[in-house]
Amino acid sequence: MARTRFLPDRGLTARMTLVLFLLGALFVALVVAIMVAVRSPGLAVLVGVIGLGIAFYQWWSSDKVAMRAMRAREVTPEQAPELHGMIDRLCALADMPKPRVGVADMDLPNAFATGRSPSRSVVCVTTGILRTLTAEELEGVLAHELSHVAHRDVMVMTIASSAGIVAGMVTQGARFGALSGVGRSRGNNNNGGAAALVIALVVSLVVYAVSFFLTRLLSRYRELCADRAGAYLTMKPAALASALQKITGEISMIPQRDLRTTGAMNSFFIAPAISGATVKTLTSTHPSLEQRLEQLARIQADLGSTTY
Repeated sequence: MARTRFLPDRGLTARMTLVLFLLGALFVALVVAIMVAVRSPGLAVLVGVIGLGIAFYQWWSSDKVAMRAMRAREVTPEQAPELHGMIDRLCALADMPKPRVGVADMDLPNAFATGRSPSRSVVCVTTGILRTLTAEELEGVLAHELSHVAHRDVMVMTIASSAGIVAGMVTQGARFGALSGVGRSRGNNNNGGAAALVIALVVSLVVYAVSFFLTRLLSRYRELCADRAGAYLTMKPAALASALQKITGEISMIPQRDLRTTGAMNSFFIAPAISGATVKTLTSTHPSLEQRLEQLARIQADLGSTTY
């Protein structure tokens, strides 16, 4: 975690380390399974190189990819003086480098942070959230997003998603290879090859499933951590709670077909773009709104009982 005035969280650090370790081990297991299944060390090495290349690309260009996905643009202090001024104050308060600032022209009220390091990060808000929230509420949202940058959990989430992408690629490749291999066998001894491809398919599916649930578990915890860190930085947990209620309420009124266009960004949004959404399953990228509001209420009570 970067050294800032944001509230540190050893639980988050431990979870990020564990997720990266487990996904790294799964990635190695996937490469070894492919090596055994296809009896081709060269192909397995190629898969490994491709996987590392995907992880590096996602890490290196995560800010650009996210901005393109949201059709967002970087704005200068002259173009968005109030937004820049708020981020300037929060960064000074947190003693952290100021990220680049972006705005996405869409009605969906939301915000996200991304980037490979605090010095190469971007905090982006939508025009919808700028219209929806008061200054105090927006400050709470921006503090939440800046804590993601300071904790470096955005970078970890970006890298962690690579394992699932590679496993998905292998799954598709194994399915295609199995079908074409069966078509060519015609009674030859390709039964063993088909079985090997099935094994590769099963292993890749397991890797994909495990990586999917690991990233979801980490995502839910990091959102609670960002709520907590942002609330203690601004000392206004009630403002963040009000912002979350407004954002979730506005999202619930947006048609599902419109929300699908930003579905890929749900893990990075402050609130998931899911209609009617208090999703409490293992597939949720965020904790429930009730959990978040309960935590913020406890922080409000803690701050109210503190004597300065």
